[in-house]
Amino acid sequence: VCVGVGVMIIMMTFVLPTFERMFKDLGAGALPAPTRVVLAISHFLTGNALILIPLAIAIGFAIASFVRTEKGRYIADTIMLRMPVLGDVVRKGAVARFTRTLGTLLASGVPILDAMDIVARTAGNAVISKGILYAREQIAQGKDIASPLLETAIFPPMVVQMIGVGEQTGAMDDMLQKIADFYEDEVDAAVAALSAMLEPLILVFLGVGVGGMLIAMYLPIFEVAGG
Repeated sequence: VCVGVGVMIIMMTFVLPTFERMFKDLGAGALPAPTRVVLAISHFLTGNALILIPLAIAIGFAIASFVRTEKGRYIADTIMLRMPVLGDVVRKGAVARFTRTLGTLLASGVPILDAMDIVARTAGNAVISKGILYAREQIAQGKDIASPLLETAIFPPMVVQMIGVGEQTGAMDDMLQKIADFYEDEVDAAVAALSAMLEPLILVFLGVGVGGMLIAMYLPIFEVAGG
């Protein structure tokens, strides 16, 4: 995608002005609508390059700086979880990481409150980390593990139910490892499906962007040749 965008920017700023001069030399009359649109975009980019480039850099720097703050990270992670397709993959990956780490810590004899602290720090997502810390506070007040996890609305109900079963049967660590195995497989399958879906979308994007631009530039030449 980055290469495709770079190619289109280079064509807009360097190649299209050459085509425009050629159209004038050929004496082409009224240009087709697609050609006029592409040339208008080219004029905008070339005429405002000194403003657009620093503006793009400033916006990128401002976003990166905001995301590094606690509030910005939370907002970015919230958006990530709510994104279609990708959000589901992120959530499943977080569930797999949470259950795997917590199960390993409990199996090693780490107390549940200390284990929840460690898991919250390694969650990789501020929203999920906040939910885990909330669950830890509720557990410290004497509640079970499953109920506060369900209240966070972050973890799937099936996961919470399995954790509750593991807590009641005294096999929490084994149940957590089984959940982690299941969700790691789910993440692998989701990533494979996402990759398979992205490949044709990228090809379509490149074809429409670069190919459409070339067609728009050659339309006047075809008209002149046909005339």
